[in-house]
Amino acid sequence: MAKRGRPKLPVGSKLGEYMEMRLDVAEKEAFVRAAEICGMSLSAWVRARLRAASQRELKKMDMPVPFIEKLSA
Repeated sequence: MAKRGRPKLPVGSKLGEYMEMRLDVAEKEAFVRAAEICGMSLSAWVRARLRAASQRELKKMDMPVPFIEKLSA
């Protein structure tokens, strides 16, 4: 009988930080709909949008983008 549940992630691919946020019901509903339209999980959709926004803001101030620096190292 096969094991149940999600398959284990490859070594080193786990994300180590957790972030909580409070939202208005209508905000969450809009985010969930947008994620579904994109075929993404809510978590992946929010993460992608936050990464893009932080890149814009940091680059505008000529500041390094830590997650990009980490990828190119």
